[in-house]
Amino acid sequence: MKEVSRKLLDVQQDYIDKIRLENDVLTRKPLAFVETYGCAQNESDSERLKGMLEAMGYDFCDSTEEADLVLYNTCAVRENAELRVFGNIGALKHQKNRKPEMIIGVCGCMMQQAHIAEEIRKKYKHVDIVFGTHALFKFPEILDGARKGGRIFENENCDGEIFETESCHRDNPPLAKIPIMYGCNNFCTYCIVPYVRGRERSRSAENILKEIKAVADKGYKEIMLLGQNVNSYGKDLEDGLTFAGLLEMACKVEGIERIRFMTSHPKDISDELIDVMARNDKICKQLHLPVQCGSDRILKKMNRSYTREKYLEIVKKVRQRMPQIVLSTDIIVGFPGETNEDFEETLSILKEVEYDLVFSFIYSKRKGTPAAKMPDCLTEDEKHKNFDRMQKVQNEIAKKRNDAYFGKTERVLVEGLSKTNAEFLSGRTEGGKVVNFRGGSELVGEIIDVKITETKTWSLMGEIIK
Repeated sequence: MKEVSRKLLDVQQDYIDKIRLENDVLTRKPLAFVETYGCAQNESDSERLKGMLEAMGYDFCDSTEEADLVLYNTCAVRENAELRVFGNIGALKHQKNRKPEMIIGVCGCMMQQAHIAEEIRKKYKHVDIVFGTHALFKFPEILDGARKGGRIFENENCDGEIFETESCHRDNPPLAKIPIMYGCNNFCTYCIVPYVRGRERSRSAENILKEIKAVADKGYKEIMLLGQNVNSYGKDLEDGLTFAGLLEMACKVEGIERIRFMTSHPKDISDELIDVMARNDKICKQLHLPVQCGSDRILKKMNRSYTREKYLEIVKKVRQRMPQIVLSTDIIVGFPGETNEDFEETLSILKEVEYDLVFSFIYSKRKGTPAAKMPDCLTEDEKHKNFDRMQKVQNEIAKKRNDAYFGKTERVLVEGLSKTNAEFLSGRTEGGKVVNFRGGSELVGEIIDVKITETKTWSLMGEIIK
């Protein structure tokens, strides 16, 4: 960590202590409502923001009506997420009129874009604080300014810095998210991430392992290592440590029984990584490997830096070393210039690879990216029809993949109550398959044997083997 970061964190702690003292004399703890949009990295950022709030003397609530502070941590990857944010902050105007002392804040990827921050400044005057991804560490200072009655807008670029903090309010065990790096160097032509999260910055192995050991001591059995492209971890460090090497070190931490990671860019996946995954039992045999499209012509327009053939070679190599691997991917339908013939190539790669899970989206134009200026070939109606066709194909593949689990006994890490039926517990297999089954709450956090008794498209049903 650079010396300047240490100085800035000392300033951060001063503001945390100041606000904590102010809150300590109140008749009740102030309540904060924090809502997160987007990826696991955003969820991890929110855990750190909530950790700071906790250190400043805040408790948390489940609705904006109760809150003294409302904070939306935003995503800029797709338009739908942005529209939801604007809708939610617009709806808070009446609450702010009724409760003028309430502080409303918006942060994250959307706010790192100057035109978005300016729109909020002009059109949403009831919003008190706006700050981007590069200013998360300044949150206590920003909040202090708002508590004094100011409107604070902060989306400066601190690219190149890593700001370590021990403040973190995590979800309960068993899973802990551990960021290992920030930013992205790939500049896929459709993606806003490099512009809002900056260039790749790897955390030191020392700090990562310290955090892993800390969560293990608190009872977490599973960790997820996070980065926009974990495969390029360490390229900006001087010690020569690779992501595969980091995984080997993480496997040695006592108490951690499962290790997952995301996301892996196909162009950077190495034989060393595949080998480390294959021979370490702690590393889950699950791989999220975004393909985005099956057409070489469109992959080139996307600046993905690999071909269809190269991608399929990687899949073949992975499955040869780990036949039980569970594969998932991302796919964009309707990228500018995509034809129906290009889309057919995407359908064919789905059928050839047979992914267990696909995260698919219709292309969403992002201002400031090269793709935003590219002309379209297909109408919106054609894009939606292709999307629906792809969903149908993938649903059939997913059900077929899940059917193979019928009658098998799987090791399942129990995560909590099922989201769809409170009478059931829910957990995940090593491959990340969701399994629902009957059992008592005392099993949460345990790894148990579950026999699969029913298969569905997106989940499995089972019964505990006693």
